[in-house]
Amino acid sequence: MTADRDLSDAHARAARLADDTAGTAGVHLRTAHDVSDLAAVADYFCDVWRTPRSSPPLPAEVLHSLVHAGGAVHAAYTVVGERLAGACAAVFGPPADADAYSLLAAADRGVGLPLKQAQRAWLLERGARTLRWTFDPLVGRNGRFNLVKLGATGTEYLVDFYGPMADGVNDGDESDRLTVVWDLESPRQPCESADHTVVAAPVPRAADSSTPGTARAGGAPRAEGTPTAPDGAPLAHRSLDGRHLWCRVPEDVVALRAADPALALRWRHAVREVFVQAFAEGFRATAMSRDGWYTLTRKEHSPA
Repeated sequence: MTADRDLSDAHARAARLADDTAGTAGVHLRTAHDVSDLAAVADYFCDVWRTPRSSPPLPAEVLHSLVHAGGAVHAAYTVVGERLAGACAAVFGPPADADAYSLLAAADRGVGLPLKQAQRAWLLERGARTLRWTFDPLVGRNGRFNLVKLGATGTEYLVDFYGPMADGVNDGDESDRLTVVWDLESPRQPCESADHTVVAAPVPRAADSSTPGTARAGGAPRAEGTPTAPDGAPLAHRSLDGRHLWCRVPEDVVALRAADPALALRWRHAVREVFVQAFAEGFRATAMSRDGWYTLTRKEHSPA
């Protein structure tokens, strides 16, 4: 009974948070079921990923099948004008009674949080306890949203997960992805220090020069052996006790890909090298600072 009560309480909290944040964002949320609503969601995904309407990332018929199979497509609509401002799609995964997988999500600024909380509440109501999805780790704003705002944890680094992609956002790059797992009942709550470094463990001592949150692209402390990013500044650094590792990503990789695809690809390979090695050593991605530094924490020291 205690587990059921905990799940019910988590569902109620998620539903309240979805309602509260939706009100702040000026949207209302509902699940999409009919063909016209799902077609609008497919078109919205085309606009976000810059693909022709004839080649959506998830076609309307696939979304319809997903809903028919017991999954859900959540949509956010502006209160004024009923304009579609975000959508996400999820299915249940193995084991079907506990785990779910988010296939795709996109939202206008400020709409992502209520949309994901609505998805969370829907899944909790049906007994799910975790939700997994992947995202491009070079897109720092998504890293911060997933790891800090939602409290998910990066558990797996996938090299060139989709192979070549031809959409307007990813074309010309390799499709590395970071898998995150979101504990739907009790998301992590990273703390945030005064210097805007989001940390998943106690803030490193002042004598530990590995604290990267105060360092911008050209100002991070450069210790001997510190790897260098494609822009010539430090790329990654470890804490003296070996419990934490920080890795920096470019400020705006989508703009960089459009302006200089070769440079964006060098960033891809540089960050990949750090993450693959770190995950092999037992690190997980636990936070992301506002100035583009991931915090990776060894499993035995990661937040619950």
